[in-house]
Amino acid sequence: MITTMNERMLRWWTALGGLGGSLLITLTASSYGATFSPMVGVQGPDGYYDSRGLVFPLIPTAATVLALCLLRWWPYLLVAGGLISTAIVWPAMLPDSTTLPFYHLPSAAFPMLAVGVLGAAQSLLTNRAVVLGVAVTGLGTGAVLAGGALARIIAEEPYRADAGLTLRWAGLLTAGLAAVGPALWMLRQGDRAATGAVEGGFWSWRHLRFLIAAGLAAFVVLPVALFPTEHLARLLGVSGYSLAYGNEKAAILGVVTLVLVAVCATLTGLWGLTGALTAATVQVAAAYPLVLAHQTLAATGPARLIGVVAGVAVGIAAVANRWRIAATATLAVGTALAMFIVEEGTGGAPQRLAADQRVVPAFLMLVLAVATVTAVFGATAHVLAPRGAVPAALGPIAAVLTVAGVPALEVIRIQRGAPPQDIGSAMGSLSTPAVLMLVAAAAIAGLGIAHHLAGRWAERRRAEQIRREAAAAERDRLARPIHDGVLQVLALVQREGGTELAALAGEQEVALRNLLSGAAAPADPRADVDLRAALTALATPRIEVSTPAGAVLLPAGRAAELLAAVQAALDNVGRHAGPEARTWILLEDEQDGVRVTVRDDGAGFGPHRLDEAAAGGRLGVAQSMRGRIADLGGTTEIYSRPGQGTEVEFHIPR
Repeated sequence: MITTMNERMLRWWTALGGLGGSLLITLTASSYGATFSPMVGVQGPDGYYDSRGLVFPLIPTAATVLALCLLRWWPYLLVAGGLISTAIVWPAMLPDSTTLPFYHLPSAAFPMLAVGVLGAAQSLLTNRAVVLGVAVTGLGTGAVLAGGALARIIAEEPYRADAGLTLRWAGLLTAGLAAVGPALWMLRQGDRAATGAVEGGFWSWRHLRFLIAAGLAAFVVLPVALFPTEHLARLLGVSGYSLAYGNEKAAILGVVTLVLVAVCATLTGLWGLTGALTAATVQVAAAYPLVLAHQTLAATGPARLIGVVAGVAVGIAAVANRWRIAATATLAVGTALAMFIVEEGTGGAPQRLAADQRVVPAFLMLVLAVATVTAVFGATAHVLAPRGAVPAALGPIAAVLTVAGVPALEVIRIQRGAPPQDIGSAMGSLSTPAVLMLVAAAAIAGLGIAHHLAGRWAERRRAEQIRREAAAAERDRLARPIHDGVLQVLALVQREGGTELAALAGEQEVALRNLLSGAAAPADPRADVDLRAALTALATPRIEVSTPAGAVLLPAGRAAELLAAVQAALDNVGRHAGPEARTWILLEDEQDGVRVTVRDDGAGFGPHRLDEAAAGGRLGVAQSMRGRIADLGGTTEIYSRPGQGTEVEFHIPR
């Protein structure tokens, strides 16, 4: 694919815009958090919001839907999200509760930024800039993890809003907006590639389904989370006290949310659903290892942030090559093995890493976990890009599945009878996250294989279509001189030449006309062919073919066997019916099958002639005709009388 200088520059400006959006995501995630769903979450307390305050948890959902509607203008989304994030840089703008609406406004920043970055990635992948596209996807994912690391560091500082912190936030904000600026100018009229190369307009069902699925996924958390504890206890037949002071309710509602969001994700199709589940699985698998690593590295200063940055770099390197699927699956398997080793090395109590301050294994586990999450998102984006599903599937749908999946793991802890632990600890064990990491490795490998096979099949279909179009064009090119010259000469010879020469000229004229009509069967035995054209090719001055007006389609392999049987019948006519015999072929398209009748007006034969031929070892009828048709599940009927010709009838079922 040849690209102009302007196209290459546009790709680099798009990638730079994705980098700027990632910096803004880091800023937002480090302060207000990263969420597409209402802030109440699946573990929120009953009555957290009153009836007047329910509008505020819906801000992220509304921002998600709005961002997906404006996906074509993703640079504007990044600028809008960055400007909203100024409320984070200057917290003095929020002095009291009278600014509550403005206080909740930053919750709209992350959905706009995340969808904007994924829109940039979708644009790059649609324009075949695969390396840049997967890199931008990985940067956006890594920015969320980096923001989480920064949030932990900030929470441990004695004064969160000191001048140094504000300066760092202002630096991220300025750098992010500056990086987005060129993309905003270059794409000020919109970027159609951000919605994917799917046929149909943006408001067609192929695009609208992503918007509906993502909006429902972002909204479904709120009604589930606000389900009263006493009602849930009554449904389960347990006491409300047992659900009010543990993680059981969060685990149950997490499972319910998973099911509901998975149902919503089916609207995106099989590719979108599988991609979202793969991305969510790797995030759930990495949740507890990341928590454990951050706890262990709490006293090491910037080591956590360095580990996240190193992990993002490793993850991008894994997917920024042609072997991205194999590299990502290998990375996921290696991370799972590392978790198993830590689990075994700590005697089944990985919390000892934090207690004993084992910095090196914790740092390595942090790098591996971040690298795997980054790589899986990048590789999945490459698979989903041809379907236009990157922003919806890897954005709100995968995020909400992750939010619900982490507490859902508590179901396993509850079944084991373990003591209560904090949500996000994933049972305090690395064995289950390691198994989930192996599941993610298998999922991304399966996605890659399916994507490769789908691509090969699409290439074959395109090659076959090109071949047919080229053959048709060549026939059209040859038809003009043949029609203007050769056919006229043959017709003249047929009218004015001798008997034998006229017959030969007539046969050649029919053959040329059949050649120009494209009567040859395709090479693929499973492809359907029109039986009319194949039988018409057998026509000569002494063979008349009658066919229905409409196409009579059969798989090429079955049609070839039927034609071979018909040809065997014609050979018998030529050998036994006499030199002056004429032949008629009749094709009938019936509801349950296809019937071909070959009738001649030749010498005919007696009732015992076929049995005598078979006894003498002449098996043309038994094998070439009856045998072929029987292999197709059909029947062969032969009628003949001396002096009254012969009729052979073939019938094969569909």
